[in-house]
Amino acid sequence: MTILAARSDAMVEDDNANILARIWEPDVHLALWRRSLSDSLAPLALLDWEQIDDIDEPVSRETVAADLPAYLEAAGYAGLTQALANELVPLCARFAAIMDCSQMKLRLEVVETDACRKFHADNVSARLLMPLVGPGTQWVHTGDDDIVQALQPGEVGLFKGWKWTEAPRILHRSPPVAATGETRLLFALSPVERQDDA
Repeated sequence: MTILAARSDAMVEDDNANILARIWEPDVHLALWRRSLSDSLAPLALLDWEQIDDIDEPVSRETVAADLPAYLEAAGYAGLTQALANELVPLCARFAAIMDCSQMKLRLEVVETDACRKFHADNVSARLLMPLVGPGTQWVHTGDDDIVQALQPGEVGLFKGWKWTEAPRILHRSPPVAATGETRLLFALSPVERQDDA
């Protein structure tokens, strides 16, 4: 397998979480935190996905630490509730601080279809994506979809959306998995925009 070198423009990456804050730089459209999935979350790959419900909830910066474990428990993550909360709550706090928002839309979803299969930018100011199981979110530089990059499980990508920029320079999509039988688990955060419903 040939690994193509990523272009450096519009994207910054580092193994330090502070890289995410660089999304505020005008020329940065993707801030990528290179990291591995925590060992405590390795058992996620063994879950029976038929027993897991998606989570799609508004969360508050102030109460997410208390609310998220209950959401995880109700969705079927019983044995992994604490490990997942330990991973996701700090990400919520970091995202809220970077985006200066008090309310966020949180999604933790099981993906078995080819939804969002076209490269696109989201209709939000910014979206944080972290794959947990299976193939990760793919991304390209606008106008150059010959070089397709992908997030690896545990890596965190913070993407600018249409509400931030009228000319997104990085587009992303869900990798096609329907024909492969693979299952993805994806964590996503976006700010609740003032005109949006919580």
